[in-house]
Amino acid sequence: MMNKAEMIDLLTGVKSSKKSYYTELKETVLELQKKNMQLEIINEVTKGFNVDTSMDVMLHNILEKLNQIFTLERLYLAVVDHNQLLLANVYPLDSSKLQRGTIFPKENSLFQTVFETKQPVTKHIIPNKAEKMFFEDAILTQTDAQFFILYPLVCKGEVIGVFGFESNHQFDFAPGDYVFFQQLSDQLAACIENMNLYHAVLKSKKQWEETFRSVPSMIFVIDRNERITLCNEAVNRFVKLDDPSIYQQTFHQLLEIDAKDSPLTEAYQTLKATSKQLTILNRICELHCYPSLNEKNVMTEIIVSMNDITEKLQIEGQLIHSGKLAAIGEMAAGVAHELNNPLTAVLGNSQLLLRTTNKEKVEYKLLEDIQQCGIRCKHIISSLLTFSRQDEYVFQECSLNKAVEQVLNLVRYQIERQNIQIELHLDHHVSTINGSLQQIEQIAINLLLNAKQALEEMEVDNKKIVIETCEMVIEQQKKVCLRITDNGAGIKAPDIQTIFNPFFTTKKATKGSGLGLSVSLGIAKAHGGTIEVESKEGKGSVFTLVLPKKE
Repeated sequence: MMNKAEMIDLLTGVKSSKKSYYTELKETVLELQKKNMQLEIINEVTKGFNVDTSMDVMLHNILEKLNQIFTLERLYLAVVDHNQLLLANVYPLDSSKLQRGTIFPKENSLFQTVFETKQPVTKHIIPNKAEKMFFEDAILTQTDAQFFILYPLVCKGEVIGVFGFESNHQFDFAPGDYVFFQQLSDQLAACIENMNLYHAVLKSKKQWEETFRSVPSMIFVIDRNERITLCNEAVNRFVKLDDPSIYQQTFHQLLEIDAKDSPLTEAYQTLKATSKQLTILNRICELHCYPSLNEKNVMTEIIVSMNDITEKLQIEGQLIHSGKLAAIGEMAAGVAHELNNPLTAVLGNSQLLLRTTNKEKVEYKLLEDIQQCGIRCKHIISSLLTFSRQDEYVFQECSLNKAVEQVLNLVRYQIERQNIQIELHLDHHVSTINGSLQQIEQIAINLLLNAKQALEEMEVDNKKIVIETCEMVIEQQKKVCLRITDNGAGIKAPDIQTIFNPFFTTKKATKGSGLGLSVSLGIAKAHGGTIEVESKEGKGSVFTLVLPKKE
Protein backbone atom coordinates (compact mmCIF):
# COMPACT_ATOMS: atom_id res chain seq x y z
CA MET A 1 0.00 0.00 0.00
CA MET A 2 1.28 3.44 -0.91
CA ASN A 3 1.47 5.83 1.98
CA LYS A 4 -0.63 8.95 1.93
CA ALA A 5 2.17 11.30 0.80
CA GLU A 6 3.04 9.16 -2.21
CA MET A 7 -0.62 9.05 -3.25
CA ILE A 8 -0.87 12.82 -3.10
CA ASP A 9 2.36 13.28 -5.21
CA LEU A 10 1.05 10.80 -7.76
CA LEU A 11 -2.34 12.48 -8.02
CA THR A 12 -0.92 16.07 -8.21
CA GLY A 13 1.99 15.31 -10.64
CA VAL A 14 4.67 16.83 -8.42
CA LYS A 15 7.29 14.24 -9.45
CA SER A 16 6.59 14.93 -13.09
CA SER A 17 7.07 18.66 -12.53
CA LYS A 18 10.40 18.13 -10.74
CA LYS A 19 11.70 16.02 -13.62
CA SER A 20 10.71 18.66 -16.17
CA TYR A 21 12.23 21.40 -14.03
CA TYR A 22 15.61 19.68 -13.72
CA THR A 23 15.64 18.93 -17.44
CA GLU A 24 15.05 22.56 -18.30
CA LEU A 25 17.59 23.64 -15.72
CA LYS A 26 20.21 21.36 -17.26
CA GLU A 27 19.48 22.68 -20.74
CA THR A 28 19.74 26.25 -19.47
CA VAL A 29 23.11 25.52 -17.85
CA LEU A 30 24.39 23.94 -21.07
CA GLU A 31 23.16 26.93 -23.05
CA LEU A 32 24.93 29.31 -20.64
CA GLN A 33 28.12 27.27 -20.92
CA LYS A 34 27.83 27.44 -24.69
CA LYS A 35 27.35 31.23 -24.58
CA ASN A 36 30.31 31.59 -22.25
CA MET A 37 32.45 29.51 -24.60
CA GLN A 38 31.38 31.66 -27.56
CA LEU A 39 32.32 34.81 -25.67
CA GLU A 40 35.61 33.20 -24.72
CA ILE A 41 36.32 32.39 -28.38
CA ILE A 42 35.68 35.98 -29.47
CA ASN A 43 37.80 37.22 -26.57
CA GLU A 44 40.54 34.77 -27.56
CA VAL A 45 40.55 36.13 -31.11
CA THR A 46 40.97 39.66 -29.75
CA LYS A 47 43.63 38.78 -27.18
CA GLY A 48 45.43 36.34 -29.45
CA PHE A 49 45.80 38.89 -32.24
CA ASN A 50 49.42 39.84 -32.72
CA VAL A 51 51.04 41.32 -35.79
CA ASP A 52 53.84 38.78 -35.48
CA THR A 53 51.48 35.80 -35.11
CA SER A 54 50.92 33.83 -38.30
CA MET A 55 47.35 33.39 -39.55
CA ASP A 56 47.74 29.58 -39.38
CA VAL A 57 48.42 29.80 -35.63
CA MET A 58 45.44 32.10 -35.20
CA LEU A 59 43.11 29.77 -37.14
CA HIS A 60 44.43 26.81 -35.14
CA ASN A 61 43.50 28.54 -31.87
CA ILE A 62 40.03 29.47 -33.18
CA LEU A 63 39.27 25.93 -34.44
CA GLU A 64 40.44 24.37 -31.18
CA LYS A 65 38.00 26.53 -29.22
CA LEU A 66 35.12 26.07 -31.71
CA ASN A 67 35.33 22.30 -31.48
CA GLN A 68 34.41 22.48 -27.81
CA ILE A 69 30.88 23.52 -28.80
CA PHE A 70 30.62 22.62 -32.51
CA THR A 71 31.91 19.80 -34.66
CA LEU A 72 33.98 21.49 -37.35
CA GLU A 73 36.82 20.09 -39.42
CA ARG A 74 38.25 23.04 -41.31
CA LEU A 75 38.44 26.85 -41.54
CA TYR A 76 38.91 28.93 -44.71
CA LEU A 77 40.06 32.54 -45.13
CA ALA A 78 39.83 34.33 -48.48
CA VAL A 79 41.12 37.87 -49.03
CA VAL A 80 41.29 40.36 -51.89
CA ASP A 81 44.58 40.39 -53.78
CA HIS A 82 45.03 42.49 -56.94
CA ASN A 83 41.24 42.82 -57.38
CA GLN A 84 40.81 39.03 -57.16
CA LEU A 85 39.34 36.92 -54.35
CA LEU A 86 42.13 34.59 -53.29
CA LEU A 87 42.11 31.73 -50.79
CA ALA A 88 44.88 32.90 -48.46
CA ASN A 89 44.64 30.35 -45.64
CA VAL A 90 43.21 26.86 -45.04
CA TYR A 91 43.49 25.16 -41.66
CA PRO A 92 44.23 22.30 -41.45
CA LEU A 93 45.53 21.87 -44.98
CA ASP A 94 46.21 18.12 -44.87
CA SER A 95 43.17 16.73 -46.75
CA SER A 96 41.57 19.87 -48.13
CA LYS A 97 40.77 19.92 -51.82
CA LEU A 98 40.56 23.71 -51.79
CA GLN A 99 44.22 24.70 -51.81
CA ARG A 100 45.89 27.96 -50.80
CA GLY A 101 46.23 30.35 -53.70
CA THR A 102 42.96 29.26 -55.31
CA ILE A 103 41.41 32.19 -57.20
CA PHE A 104 37.62 32.15 -57.09
CA PRO A 105 35.86 32.91 -60.39
CA LYS A 106 33.59 35.93 -60.68
CA GLU A 107 30.59 33.70 -61.45
CA ASN A 108 29.21 30.49 -59.90
CA SER A 109 31.32 30.73 -56.76
CA LEU A 110 30.05 30.61 -53.18
CA PHE A 111 32.95 32.69 -51.92
CA GLN A 112 32.45 35.29 -54.64
CA THR A 113 28.68 35.39 -53.94
CA VAL A 114 29.25 36.09 -50.23
CA PHE A 115 31.85 38.72 -51.09
CA GLU A 116 29.56 40.58 -53.50
CA THR A 117 26.28 40.32 -51.55
CA LYS A 118 27.80 40.84 -48.06
CA GLN A 119 25.44 38.11 -46.87
CA PRO A 120 26.36 34.77 -45.22
CA VAL A 121 25.69 31.52 -47.13
CA THR A 122 24.95 28.08 -45.66
CA LYS A 123 25.52 25.10 -47.98
CA HIS A 124 24.56 21.45 -47.40
CA ILE A 125 26.78 19.33 -49.60
CA ILE A 126 25.20 16.24 -51.16
CA PRO A 127 27.83 13.71 -52.32
CA ASN A 128 27.56 12.25 -55.85
CA LYS A 129 24.92 14.77 -56.87
CA ALA A 130 24.95 15.05 -60.65
CA GLU A 131 24.17 18.76 -60.90
CA LYS A 132 26.97 21.08 -59.80
CA MET A 133 25.87 24.69 -59.37
CA PHE A 134 28.95 26.27 -57.80
CA PHE A 135 32.69 26.20 -58.37
CA GLU A 136 33.27 24.86 -54.83
CA ASP A 137 30.79 21.96 -55.26
CA ALA A 138 32.99 20.17 -57.77
CA ILE A 139 35.82 20.16 -55.24
CA LEU A 140 34.03 19.62 -51.91
CA THR A 141 31.91 16.69 -53.11
CA GLN A 142 35.16 14.73 -53.44
CA THR A 143 35.62 14.92 -49.66
CA ASP A 144 33.58 13.97 -46.58
CA ALA A 145 32.37 17.54 -46.18
CA GLN A 146 28.60 17.79 -45.62
CA PHE A 147 28.11 21.29 -44.27
CA PHE A 148 29.65 24.54 -45.43
CA ILE A 149 28.99 28.04 -44.06
CA LEU A 150 30.57 31.29 -45.26
CA TYR A 151 30.53 34.77 -43.69
CA PRO A 152 31.69 38.09 -45.16
CA LEU A 153 34.52 39.88 -43.37
CA VAL A 154 33.25 43.44 -43.14
CA CYS A 155 35.27 46.34 -41.77
CA LYS A 156 34.09 49.96 -41.91
CA GLY A 157 31.37 48.96 -44.35
CA GLU A 158 33.81 47.38 -46.81
CA VAL A 159 34.14 43.64 -47.46
CA ILE A 160 37.80 42.68 -47.11
CA GLY A 161 37.39 38.90 -47.38
CA VAL A 162 35.34 35.78 -46.63
CA PHE A 163 35.56 33.45 -43.59
CA GLY A 164 34.41 29.83 -44.02
CA PHE A 165 33.61 26.82 -41.77
CA GLU A 166 33.45 23.21 -42.95
CA SER A 167 31.92 20.19 -41.15
CA ASN A 168 31.60 16.49 -41.95
CA HIS A 169 28.27 16.38 -40.13
CA GLN A 170 24.79 17.54 -41.03
CA PHE A 171 23.19 19.56 -38.24
CA ASP A 172 21.12 22.66 -37.72
CA PHE A 173 22.42 25.67 -35.89
CA ALA A 174 20.31 27.57 -33.40
CA PRO A 175 19.55 31.22 -34.33
CA GLY A 176 22.00 32.38 -31.67
CA ASP A 177 24.76 30.33 -33.32
CA TYR A 178 24.47 32.29 -36.57
CA VAL A 179 24.74 35.51 -34.59
CA PHE A 180 27.86 34.14 -32.92
CA PHE A 181 29.50 33.25 -36.24
CA GLN A 182 28.72 36.74 -37.53
CA GLN A 183 30.29 38.32 -34.41
CA LEU A 184 33.32 36.07 -34.75
CA SER A 185 33.74 37.05 -38.41
CA ASP A 186 33.38 40.75 -37.59
CA GLN A 187 36.04 40.46 -34.88
CA LEU A 188 38.37 38.59 -37.24
CA ALA A 189 37.80 41.26 -39.91
CA ALA A 190 38.84 43.98 -37.45
CA CYS A 191 41.99 42.03 -36.54
CA ILE A 192 42.93 41.51 -40.21
CA GLU A 193 42.36 45.19 -40.99
CA ASN A 194 44.55 46.19 -38.04
CA MET A 195 47.22 43.80 -39.24
CA ASN A 196 47.06 45.23 -42.78
CA LEU A 197 47.30 48.77 -41.41
CA TYR A 198 50.26 47.81 -39.26
CA HIS A 199 52.10 46.24 -42.19
CA ALA A 200 51.32 49.28 -44.37
CA VAL A 201 52.81 51.57 -41.71
CA LEU A 202 55.75 49.20 -41.27
CA LYS A 203 56.35 49.15 -45.04
CA SER A 204 56.18 52.94 -45.21
CA LYS A 205 58.58 53.23 -42.26
CA LYS A 206 60.97 50.75 -43.84
CA GLN A 207 60.90 52.65 -47.16
CA TRP A 208 61.60 55.93 -45.34
CA GLU A 209 64.47 54.37 -43.38
CA GLU A 210 65.98 52.83 -46.53
CA THR A 211 65.70 56.16 -48.34
CA PHE A 212 67.23 57.97 -45.35
CA ARG A 213 70.13 55.51 -45.19
CA SER A 214 70.82 55.54 -48.93
CA VAL A 215 70.80 59.32 -49.44
CA PRO A 216 74.36 60.23 -50.55
CA SER A 217 74.29 63.50 -48.61
CA MET A 218 75.19 63.31 -44.91
CA ILE A 219 72.12 63.95 -42.78
CA PHE A 220 72.04 64.62 -39.03
CA VAL A 221 69.10 65.12 -36.69
CA ILE A 222 70.27 67.33 -33.80
CA ASP A 223 68.31 67.97 -30.60
CA ARG A 224 68.23 71.23 -28.63
CA ASN A 225 71.36 70.21 -26.67
CA GLU A 226 73.43 69.72 -29.85
CA ARG A 227 73.24 65.94 -29.39
CA ILE A 228 73.01 63.77 -32.52
CA THR A 229 69.82 61.69 -32.30
CA LEU A 230 69.91 60.23 -35.82
CA CYS A 231 72.26 60.07 -38.78
CA ASN A 232 72.48 58.13 -42.04
CA GLU A 233 75.17 55.79 -43.38
CA ALA A 234 76.89 58.57 -45.33
CA VAL A 235 77.88 60.05 -41.95
CA ASN A 236 79.38 56.72 -40.82
CA ARG A 237 81.47 56.53 -43.98
CA PHE A 238 82.68 60.12 -43.64
CA VAL A 239 83.73 60.04 -39.97
CA LYS A 240 84.65 56.31 -40.05
CA LEU A 241 82.76 55.58 -36.81
CA ASP A 242 79.82 53.37 -35.85
CA ASP A 243 76.49 54.69 -34.54
CA PRO A 244 77.20 54.29 -30.77
CA SER A 245 80.44 56.27 -31.08
CA ILE A 246 78.67 59.00 -33.06
CA TYR A 247 75.71 59.35 -30.69
CA GLN A 248 78.02 59.79 -27.68
CA GLN A 249 79.29 63.12 -29.07
CA THR A 250 77.81 66.47 -29.90
CA PHE A 251 77.71 67.65 -33.50
CA HIS A 252 80.61 70.05 -33.00
CA GLN A 253 82.72 67.46 -31.16
CA LEU A 254 82.21 64.84 -33.85
CA LEU A 255 83.20 67.11 -36.74
CA GLU A 256 85.81 69.10 -34.76
CA ILE A 257 84.11 72.41 -35.57
CA ASP A 258 84.45 75.60 -33.55
CA ALA A 259 80.92 76.45 -32.39
CA LYS A 260 81.55 80.13 -33.17
CA ASP A 261 82.00 79.34 -36.87
CA SER A 262 79.21 76.78 -37.08
CA PRO A 263 75.96 77.43 -38.98
CA LEU A 264 74.26 75.22 -36.37
CA THR A 265 74.90 77.87 -33.70
CA GLU A 266 73.39 80.51 -35.97
CA ALA A 267 70.34 78.29 -36.60
CA TYR A 268 69.81 77.89 -32.83
CA GLN A 269 69.91 81.66 -32.39
CA THR A 270 67.84 82.77 -35.39
CA LEU A 271 65.50 79.75 -35.78
CA LYS A 272 66.04 80.16 -39.53
CA ALA A 273 67.71 78.02 -42.18
CA THR A 274 71.47 78.68 -42.39
CA SER A 275 74.26 77.59 -44.74
CA LYS A 276 78.04 77.73 -44.66
CA GLN A 277 81.12 76.23 -46.27
CA LEU A 278 83.70 74.84 -43.83
CA THR A 279 86.81 72.65 -43.84
CA ILE A 280 85.85 69.57 -41.81
CA LEU A 281 88.25 66.69 -41.16
CA ASN A 282 90.53 67.99 -43.96
CA ARG A 283 87.65 68.05 -46.45
CA ILE A 284 85.71 71.02 -47.78
CA CYS A 285 82.05 70.61 -46.85
CA GLU A 286 78.88 72.57 -47.43
CA LEU A 287 76.44 72.61 -44.48
CA HIS A 288 72.73 73.47 -44.51
CA CYS A 289 70.81 73.67 -41.21
CA TYR A 290 66.99 73.56 -41.09
CA PRO A 291 65.28 74.16 -37.70
CA SER A 292 62.12 72.13 -37.05
CA LEU A 293 59.45 74.10 -35.16
CA ASN A 294 56.28 72.80 -33.46
CA GLU A 295 52.85 74.44 -33.53
CA LYS A 296 53.95 76.81 -30.74
CA ASN A 297 56.91 77.97 -32.84
CA VAL A 298 59.31 76.26 -30.41
CA MET A 299 62.30 74.51 -31.97
CA THR A 300 62.32 70.76 -31.35
CA GLU A 301 65.30 69.72 -33.47
CA ILE A 302 67.54 70.79 -36.34
CA ILE A 303 68.08 68.83 -39.55
CA VAL A 304 71.61 69.24 -40.91
CA SER A 305 72.48 68.31 -44.49
CA MET A 306 76.20 68.15 -45.26
CA ASN A 307 77.96 67.52 -48.59
CA ASP A 308 81.63 66.89 -49.25
CA ILE A 309 82.36 69.25 -52.16
CA THR A 310 86.14 68.81 -52.26
CA GLU A 311 86.12 66.93 -55.58
CA LYS A 312 83.58 69.35 -57.02
CA LEU A 313 85.83 72.30 -56.20
CA GLN A 314 88.83 70.47 -57.63
CA ILE A 315 86.97 70.01 -60.91
CA GLU A 316 85.95 73.67 -60.88
CA GLY A 317 89.57 74.59 -60.19
CA GLN A 318 90.72 72.47 -63.10
CA LEU A 319 88.18 74.16 -65.36
CA ILE A 320 89.37 77.60 -64.26
CA HIS A 321 92.97 76.54 -64.73
CA SER A 322 92.17 75.06 -68.13
CA GLY A 323 90.51 78.32 -69.11
CA LYS A 324 93.63 80.20 -68.13
CA LEU A 325 95.80 77.77 -70.08
CA ALA A 326 93.53 78.15 -73.10
CA ALA A 327 94.02 81.94 -72.95
CA ILE A 328 97.78 81.45 -72.50
CA GLY A 329 97.80 79.04 -75.43
CA GLU A 330 96.08 81.45 -77.75
CA MET A 331 98.34 84.28 -76.63
CA ALA A 332 101.48 82.12 -76.87
CA ALA A 333 100.55 80.99 -80.37
CA GLY A 334 100.13 84.58 -81.45
CA VAL A 335 103.37 85.66 -79.78
CA ALA A 336 105.24 82.69 -81.29
CA HIS A 337 104.16 83.59 -84.81
CA GLU A 338 105.10 87.22 -84.24
CA LEU A 339 108.51 86.29 -82.78
CA ASN A 340 109.38 83.42 -85.11
CA ASN A 341 109.71 85.66 -88.18
CA PRO A 342 112.20 88.17 -86.70
CA LEU A 343 113.90 85.32 -84.83
CA THR A 344 114.43 83.47 -88.12
CA ALA A 345 116.02 86.57 -89.56
CA VAL A 346 118.25 86.99 -86.47
CA LEU A 347 119.41 83.35 -86.61
CA GLY A 348 119.86 83.35 -90.39
CA ASN A 349 121.79 86.58 -90.52
CA SER A 350 123.97 85.61 -87.54
CA GLN A 351 124.87 82.34 -89.26
CA LEU A 352 125.77 84.17 -92.50
CA LEU A 353 127.92 86.68 -90.63
CA LEU A 354 129.67 83.91 -88.70
CA ARG A 355 130.71 82.28 -91.99
CA THR A 356 132.30 85.48 -93.24
CA THR A 357 133.87 86.68 -89.99
CA ASN A 358 137.31 85.77 -88.80
CA LYS A 359 137.19 83.69 -85.61
CA GLU A 360 140.01 85.74 -84.16
CA LYS A 361 138.01 88.94 -84.23
CA VAL A 362 135.94 90.20 -81.29
CA GLU A 363 132.89 90.42 -83.57
CA TYR A 364 132.89 86.65 -83.99
CA LYS A 365 132.34 86.11 -80.26
CA LEU A 366 129.49 88.63 -80.26
CA LEU A 367 127.86 86.94 -83.22
CA GLU A 368 128.09 83.56 -81.44
CA ASP A 369 126.29 85.03 -78.42
CA ILE A 370 123.57 86.39 -80.71
CA GLN A 371 123.13 82.98 -82.32
CA GLN A 372 123.00 81.11 -78.95
CA CYS A 373 120.46 83.56 -77.52
CA GLY A 374 118.36 83.15 -80.65
CA ILE A 375 118.45 79.35 -80.35
CA ARG A 376 117.53 79.64 -76.65
CA CYS A 377 114.59 81.91 -77.49
CA LYS A 378 113.42 79.40 -80.09
CA HIS A 379 113.50 76.57 -77.50
CA ILE A 380 111.58 78.69 -74.98
CA ILE A 381 108.85 79.47 -77.52
CA SER A 382 108.64 75.82 -78.55
CA SER A 383 108.35 74.69 -74.90
CA LEU A 384 105.73 77.35 -74.15
CA LEU A 385 103.61 76.22 -77.09
CA THR A 386 103.95 72.57 -76.08
CA PHE A 387 103.03 73.31 -72.44
CA SER A 388 100.01 75.51 -73.17
CA ARG A 389 98.59 73.51 -76.09
CA GLN A 390 94.91 72.72 -75.39
CA ASP A 391 94.49 69.72 -77.67
CA GLU A 392 92.77 66.65 -76.26
CA TYR A 393 95.13 64.92 -73.87
CA VAL A 394 96.09 61.48 -75.19
CA PHE A 395 97.69 58.95 -72.86
CA GLN A 396 100.76 57.39 -74.38
CA GLU A 397 104.23 56.25 -73.39
CA CYS A 398 106.21 59.19 -72.03
CA SER A 399 109.18 59.96 -69.79
CA LEU A 400 109.41 61.95 -66.56
CA ASN A 401 112.93 63.02 -67.55
CA LYS A 402 111.65 64.57 -70.76
CA ALA A 403 108.92 66.41 -68.86
CA VAL A 404 111.53 67.85 -66.47
CA GLU A 405 113.78 68.96 -69.34
CA GLN A 406 110.89 70.67 -71.16
CA VAL A 407 109.80 72.50 -68.00
CA LEU A 408 113.34 73.66 -67.20
CA ASN A 409 113.50 75.29 -70.63
CA LEU A 410 110.63 77.48 -69.45
CA VAL A 411 111.44 78.26 -65.81
CA ARG A 412 115.20 77.70 -65.30
CA TYR A 413 116.09 81.30 -66.08
CA GLN A 414 113.52 82.89 -63.74
CA ILE A 415 114.56 80.48 -60.94
CA GLU A 416 118.30 81.04 -61.31
CA ARG A 417 117.96 84.83 -61.54
CA GLN A 418 116.65 84.66 -57.93
CA ASN A 419 120.05 83.19 -56.91
CA ILE A 420 118.49 79.75 -56.52
CA GLN A 421 120.70 76.81 -57.41
CA ILE A 422 119.12 73.91 -59.33
CA GLU A 423 120.53 70.41 -58.74
CA LEU A 424 119.43 67.85 -61.28
CA HIS A 425 119.61 64.11 -60.50
CA LEU A 426 117.78 62.32 -63.29
CA ASP A 427 117.87 58.54 -63.42
CA HIS A 428 118.40 57.89 -67.14
CA HIS A 429 117.26 54.28 -66.67
CA VAL A 430 113.96 55.23 -65.07
CA SER A 431 110.93 53.44 -66.56
CA THR A 432 108.45 55.23 -68.75
CA ILE A 433 104.83 55.87 -67.76
CA ASN A 434 101.51 55.77 -69.57
CA GLY A 435 100.16 59.31 -69.52
CA SER A 436 99.98 62.78 -71.02
CA LEU A 437 103.36 64.50 -71.23
CA GLN A 438 101.71 67.94 -71.24
CA GLN A 439 99.82 67.23 -68.01
CA ILE A 440 102.91 65.82 -66.29
CA GLU A 441 104.75 68.99 -67.30
CA GLN A 442 101.93 70.99 -65.73
CA ILE A 443 102.51 69.21 -62.40
CA ALA A 444 106.27 69.73 -62.59
CA ILE A 445 106.01 73.44 -63.35
CA ASN A 446 103.53 73.98 -60.50
CA LEU A 447 105.81 72.22 -58.01
CA LEU A 448 108.91 74.12 -59.24
CA LEU A 449 107.19 77.52 -59.05
CA ASN A 450 105.95 76.71 -55.53
CA ALA A 451 109.50 75.80 -54.50
CA LYS A 452 110.81 79.03 -56.04
CA GLN A 453 108.27 81.14 -54.14
CA ALA A 454 109.05 79.32 -50.88
CA LEU A 455 112.76 80.16 -51.35
CA GLU A 456 112.04 83.80 -52.19
CA GLU A 457 110.68 84.23 -48.66
CA MET A 458 113.99 83.03 -47.13
CA GLU A 459 116.94 85.35 -46.56
CA VAL A 460 119.73 82.80 -46.89
CA ASP A 461 122.63 82.46 -49.27
CA ASN A 462 122.38 78.76 -50.03
CA LYS A 463 119.01 78.58 -51.79
CA LYS A 464 118.64 75.28 -53.56
CA ILE A 465 116.08 73.17 -55.46
CA VAL A 466 116.88 69.50 -56.02
CA ILE A 467 115.07 67.68 -58.84
CA GLU A 468 115.24 63.87 -58.87
CA THR A 469 113.65 61.03 -60.82
CA CYS A 470 113.81 57.48 -59.57
CA GLU A 471 111.97 54.18 -59.18
CA MET A 472 110.53 52.86 -55.91
CA VAL A 473 108.59 49.80 -54.76
CA ILE A 474 105.44 50.87 -52.91
CA GLU A 475 103.00 48.26 -51.63
CA GLN A 476 104.73 45.61 -53.78
CA GLN A 477 104.29 47.67 -56.94
CA LYS A 478 106.96 49.48 -58.92
CA LYS A 479 106.39 53.23 -59.08
CA VAL A 480 108.12 56.04 -60.96
CA CYS A 481 108.78 59.16 -58.86
CA LEU A 482 109.57 62.80 -59.48
CA ARG A 483 110.86 64.41 -56.28
CA ILE A 484 111.33 68.17 -55.90
CA THR A 485 113.07 69.31 -52.71
CA ASP A 486 113.68 72.85 -51.50
CA ASN A 487 115.21 74.38 -48.38
CA GLY A 488 112.67 77.18 -48.27
CA ALA A 489 110.11 78.43 -45.76
CA GLY A 490 108.31 75.12 -45.36
CA ILE A 491 104.63 74.62 -44.50
CA LYS A 492 102.92 75.05 -41.15
CA ALA A 493 101.78 71.73 -39.66
CA PRO A 494 98.03 72.63 -39.61
CA ASP A 495 98.18 73.64 -43.29
CA ILE A 496 99.73 70.41 -44.61
CA GLN A 497 96.37 68.62 -44.64
CA THR A 498 94.64 71.45 -46.52
CA ILE A 499 97.20 72.56 -49.12
CA PHE A 500 95.58 70.33 -51.78
CA ASN A 501 92.14 71.83 -51.21
CA PRO A 502 90.94 74.00 -54.10
CA PHE A 503 91.50 77.74 -53.62
CA PHE A 504 93.53 77.22 -50.43
CA THR A 505 96.65 79.37 -50.48
CA THR A 506 99.08 80.96 -48.04
CA LYS A 507 100.29 83.42 -50.69
CA LYS A 508 99.18 86.96 -51.30
CA ALA A 509 96.25 87.44 -53.67
CA THR A 510 98.60 88.70 -56.38
CA LYS A 511 100.84 85.65 -56.18
CA GLY A 512 98.48 82.69 -56.33
CA SER A 513 94.90 81.45 -56.75
CA GLY A 514 95.22 78.28 -54.64
CA LEU A 515 94.58 76.03 -57.64
CA GLY A 516 98.07 74.78 -58.51
CA LEU A 517 98.36 71.89 -56.04
CA SER A 518 94.66 71.00 -56.32
CA VAL A 519 94.87 70.73 -60.11
CA SER A 520 98.18 68.85 -59.88
CA LEU A 521 96.71 66.27 -57.48
CA GLY A 522 93.72 65.82 -59.79
CA ILE A 523 96.05 65.14 -62.73
CA ALA A 524 98.12 62.71 -60.65
CA LYS A 525 95.01 60.77 -59.64
CA ALA A 526 93.84 60.67 -63.26
CA HIS A 527 97.17 58.94 -64.03
CA GLY A 528 96.63 56.43 -61.22
CA GLY A 529 99.12 58.14 -58.92
CA THR A 530 99.31 60.69 -56.15
CA ILE A 531 101.41 63.53 -54.72
CA GLU A 532 103.06 63.09 -51.33
CA VAL A 533 104.40 65.93 -49.21
CA GLU A 534 106.83 66.22 -46.30
CA SER A 535 107.52 69.61 -44.80
CA LYS A 536 108.66 71.39 -41.66
CA GLU A 537 108.20 75.07 -41.10
CA GLY A 538 111.47 76.87 -41.68
CA LYS A 539 113.22 73.68 -42.89
CA GLY A 540 111.88 73.26 -46.43
CA SER A 541 109.56 70.86 -48.25
CA VAL A 542 109.68 67.68 -50.32
CA PHE A 543 106.97 67.07 -52.92
CA THR A 544 106.95 63.66 -54.60
CA LEU A 545 104.89 62.80 -57.66
CA VAL A 546 104.28 59.04 -57.59
CA LEU A 547 103.02 57.34 -60.78
CA PRO A 548 102.68 53.70 -61.84
CA LYS A 549 105.31 52.55 -64.35
CA LYS A 550 104.18 51.49 -67.80
CA GLU A 551 103.74 47.71 -67.93
